[in-house]
Amino acid sequence: MSRRNLPFITPRKTNLTDNITVHVKNGLSNSKYRPVDYQQLHAVTNAKKLASAAIQLKIEKTEKISKMTKEQMLMKQHKQVWWHEHRRLKEIRHKLESEIQTFLDEGSPECECLLDLKNFELNLSEELDTYIKNTINPIWSLREDLKYRLSELQSCPENDFNPIKVVEQVLAHSSEGKNSLFHEFPTELENLECPYPDLKSSILKEFCKFTEEYWSKLQEIDRHLKAIDRNFDWSEEDHWIFQTVIDQYPKDLQGRRTLYLDMLQRHFPHKSRHDLVTHEKYWGQYCFTRDQRRVLMLNWAKDRRGFIQKAVVTITEACTAYEMENTLAEDRRKQQEMCADLKAKVLQWRAHQEEAARLEFALVIRRKEKEDEEEKLRKEKEMLHRTEKKQKIRKYWAKKEEKWQEMEKKALQRLEQLRKLMAEQAVRDHERVKFRQELLEKRLMEKREAALREAREEEEREERLKALKQQVAIVAEFDPVRMMADTMASKARMGTGIEEEFILQRPLFMLNTFNEKQIISDPRIRIELALREAGLHKTVYAREILPKINPPRLPRRDLESTVFKL
Repeated sequence: MSRRNLPFITPRKTNLTDNITVHVKNGLSNSKYRPVDYQQLHAVTNAKKLASAAIQLKIEKTEKISKMTKEQMLMKQHKQVWWHEHRRLKEIRHKLESEIQTFLDEGSPECECLLDLKNFELNLSEELDTYIKNTINPIWSLREDLKYRLSELQSCPENDFNPIKVVEQVLAHSSEGKNSLFHEFPTELENLECPYPDLKSSILKEFCKFTEEYWSKLQEIDRHLKAIDRNFDWSEEDHWIFQTVIDQYPKDLQGRRTLYLDMLQRHFPHKSRHDLVTHEKYWGQYCFTRDQRRVLMLNWAKDRRGFIQKAVVTITEACTAYEMENTLAEDRRKQQEMCADLKAKVLQWRAHQEEAARLEFALVIRRKEKEDEEEKLRKEKEMLHRTEKKQKIRKYWAKKEEKWQEMEKKALQRLEQLRKLMAEQAVRDHERVKFRQELLEKRLMEKREAALREAREEEEREERLKALKQQVAIVAEFDPVRMMADTMASKARMGTGIEEEFILQRPLFMLNTFNEKQIISDPRIRIELALREAGLHKTVYAREILPKINPPRLPRRDLESTVFKL
């Protein structure tokens, strides 16, 4: 048998037996087990409890402060909303009061408007009386009739009368009336006269079709509104408070839903948040469906007006086309009669034209013969006139030739004079060029001599430099006594052993600068010296006058500095 087949038989371990033996021998004095100090444990436990209680108090205090802060923030936001709503209502009130006051102050100019308002009020009262007479009074009479019938039914239970069925029939009758009002044809279309009956019937069918579509949509929206209205279990006053509170908070306000839910909980403490959210949901659905119904009615009215306008335009065009067809037929008949008259007149006119053409042809032949004779005479006169003109032209060109010869003679004389002047000018120019060449050679010679002179001066300067270098060259030998003795500079400071300083008779370098005469000749220097002698060189007059004095020789324009003009 294997060990797997005997799961409840544990093998004996010698190591475990030895451990148990050791524990029995040691008893309570085992080094691994120490006695428990219960007083210390109680103290630690109490300290932990106190610390946890303090933490709990801090948490409760923090929650309370957070709740108060949240409440203050909500109240602050509520106050802002209330303030805006109060200001808006105040502005509306002032506006209405000002409009009423203006309306009352204007007086006489608004008499017609007042009369119109009174007439409108009378019309409304008449319509209200008509409505009460046609709608309310029948309903009340029906109500009294139903009460009477119910009382009869209660007294006679064997009668087979059903009041619920009667009410349903009345409601069905009212809905049918409403449906008939919705589907009735507009008077504009019914009163129009169309020469094509098929066109008018198709227009009326199309009107019924699109009205039926709107009516089905309207019934669906009304059913949805009734289904939503059945979910409203609030009273009218509570619902009015709910709607007013929601309208106070603008839709672009941040956290709007949180604020108006908080305010609704304050107004309705007996209602839970779930009831408020549910009512809000139903109210949102109701508003959305009501807006859908309003938009649907507006679209229906707009499409109805557009359809009526298009139908009127179409029928008007059809009438116009019908009138045009009749007019064209009448015009065609008149045109045929006119064509017959014109044909007869044309035939008569053609005969007259042929006779006139024959007469005109004879006249043209006679005129042509006369014109040929006149042309012959005119040509003879023109030949005589041309011969006279040719003689005059010859005389004119002879005079013109004489003038040209005289002008050519004068031009030749002037050309000869100019040639003589140009020859004399060429001689003078040659002499000037020769003089300039000699002057240029002279300047070049002077430049060469100046260069040679500068070279000699440079050599002499080099010799003097060499002499100076020899004078200051180091020629001293090792002399400890001289090294410890006084130097020439120290002797000069002490005034002992002074010798005369060697002064060269000629400067080492040539300085190209201004001399004293040139400096004194500058008017700026003379004026400045005069101002200094008078003690006026630091006055405002000196500062203003010195920059305005020009130098004896103005600088070139291309060398003028523009640094301080930027």
